[in-house]
Amino acid sequence: MPGLYYEEFEIDETIEHEKRRTISESDNQQFCDMTMNQQPLHLDSEFASESQFGKRLVNGLYTMSLAVGLSIPETTDGTIVANLSYDSVSHPQPVFHGDTIRARSTITEKRETSNGERGVVTMHVEVLNQDDELVCEFERTVLSLKRSTD
Repeated sequence: MPGLYYEEFEIDETIEHEKRRTISESDNQQFCDMTMNQQPLHLDSEFASESQFGKRLVNGLYTMSLAVGLSIPETTDGTIVANLSYDSVSHPQPVFHGDTIRARSTITEKRETSNGERGVVTMHVEVLNQDDELVCEFERTVLSLKRSTD
């Protein structure tokens, strides 16, 4: 399914993204390795067992990145010029290896660019685990193509 053009985004519309992903230990390890994030809370079982969580946590930036990826098919697949910003990021609950996450996006703002050739769209993305607990949320602002009038 192609993404939405600027004109197709509707303020207050909520899009439930169909794809889900179960996060493995390997996913978390690879992300930490690629980003050189050696936080022991993500990588060291002994260290994490002494934390308030009692076990290793999935890297929050991985959770956020995965949510963006899960949201692309129904929002910006093939219709984006660029991601402009990610704002107001929060992680109200931890994510653990074996959790399955899903995302939903609510369109909160849209406006045409100053020359009217493209549009800026802001969406509030919520990330939920298999128990429907909110584990991450953020604002994503994109520069979107407008539908061709040719």
